[in-house]
Amino acid sequence: HAQFNRFEIRASVPLAGAFQPISPDISICPDCLRELFDPHDRRYRYPFINCTNCGPRFTIIEDIPYDRPKTTMRVFEMCDDCAREYHDPLDRRFHAQPVACPKCGPKVWLENDEGRVARGEAIEETQRLLAGGSIVAIKGLGGFHLACDATNADAVAELRRRKLRVDKPFALMMPDVVTVEKHCFVDDAERALLESRERPIVLVRRRPDSPIAEQVAPGNQFLGVMLPYTPLHYLLMTEDGGQKTENNRPSPVFRPPSVLVMTSGNLSEEPIATDNDDARARLAKLADAFLMHDRDIRTRCDDSVMRVFTVVATEDTEKKNQLTPDHYPLRRSRGYAPFPVRLPFDAPPLLATGAELKNTFCITRDRYAFLSHHIGDLENYETLRSFEDGVAHFERLFRVAPQAIAYDLHPNYLATRYALERAEREGLPAIGVQHHHAHIAACMAEHGLSGERPVIGVAFDGTGYGDDGAIWGGEILIADYAGYRRAFHLDYVPLPGGDKATREPWRVALAWLHKAGIDW
Repeated sequence: HAQFNRFEIRASVPLAGAFQPISPDISICPDCLRELFDPHDRRYRYPFINCTNCGPRFTIIEDIPYDRPKTTMRVFEMCDDCAREYHDPLDRRFHAQPVACPKCGPKVWLENDEGRVARGEAIEETQRLLAGGSIVAIKGLGGFHLACDATNADAVAELRRRKLRVDKPFALMMPDVVTVEKHCFVDDAERALLESRERPIVLVRRRPDSPIAEQVAPGNQFLGVMLPYTPLHYLLMTEDGGQKTENNRPSPVFRPPSVLVMTSGNLSEEPIATDNDDARARLAKLADAFLMHDRDIRTRCDDSVMRVFTVVATEDTEKKNQLTPDHYPLRRSRGYAPFPVRLPFDAPPLLATGAELKNTFCITRDRYAFLSHHIGDLENYETLRSFEDGVAHFERLFRVAPQAIAYDLHPNYLATRYALERAEREGLPAIGVQHHHAHIAACMAEHGLSGERPVIGVAFDGTGYGDDGAIWGGEILIADYAGYRRAFHLDYVPLPGGDKATREPWRVALAWLHKAGIDW
């Protein structure tokens, strides 16, 4: 105690091999939200307001230690006011690396067929376009969204046509839970998840009288809904357009759409656009206008998708047989990645490349398993490049040099090819892992099992390449981390067209009829 008589944060010094977990991006905090709409605050209606408690992290970090020069904010030199806050230990923005204000920070603007719209009118003009049935590409936290009025059936249908998305549901954004409850049935657990700092998309049951277009989620009783999570989103969904006139007064009241489609800014099966020039090139035929900003996105990050299930408590004797809500991630990305899963044992430095559909990869170090953000379906060159960039970024961030690479047994997965080619090139062991064994081992790790005792693993996960060369799907395995015994499984049946049958299930139906001797 005698050695220190004051508190200070010293300049970071890189240490060889040292690493630290990286914070996920989280939603705007209540303090910043209050300042955003305070006419007396110098950041009044500033689309990039943030503090140490909120704002961008993972999507802007280029390397550690996490200091401003190692983020995409390095190009924005702090003004005197921001610098004073940044260096004041008593200020909420003390060492907030993305700190900025209208004077020194990132800016927004609108681009349409008529050229570039002045910054002061960009958000209000975006609202008018959306209200008029246009489709707008909006640059957000981890990439571009394609937005339109969700109650305008023609606009939603046109977005489907342009995006080549036949019936996969679109995500929605609504300004608050009160609005969500007008369109959906929401219980307490779903409400808490919607309002959590991670702000994921939450699957909630739609009300039959909701005016949201049926084409948003054709034939589906659930809607994927999220609340605004950046100041820019809040301004977009604010009735006065979110902008100031020259005399610093709010512009005339304008009512924007209260429910927006906010789907990923990409053509079907491609990765979302993050760079302004890339968006102009790839989304020009999809969007009528672009709401841009000049804060670069280092790592693309899709919205996370969560669902609340009601489960029966069995372990706690006092609560036994009571129904309790549990949150299940259907897509773990923004707000959660790259926060690690804590392993029940020390792991050597490994890279696991994942499968093909809804790909994520994983690297391990010590007792941490760093799961990547959502990569997507590894079926084209663009997504493969995104995957390769993500792997290299994680290995740099967490100072991991893999000693072995794990891959899915399917020989034609792009992730498998990457693993085998890299392992050969770098002289690393390559370990094939059966698809359903991987799922069971992941469940064991998630629940902290040591692996000393085997488990009965039940995996009904579509299809996976089996170790006998057949396609498996529907397994009961007696398994631990090291291996498994295949105790029971669904009977084999011809799979006409191979993987194509998983996308056209009528093929499987006919195969089962044929096997059962039932006439087609």
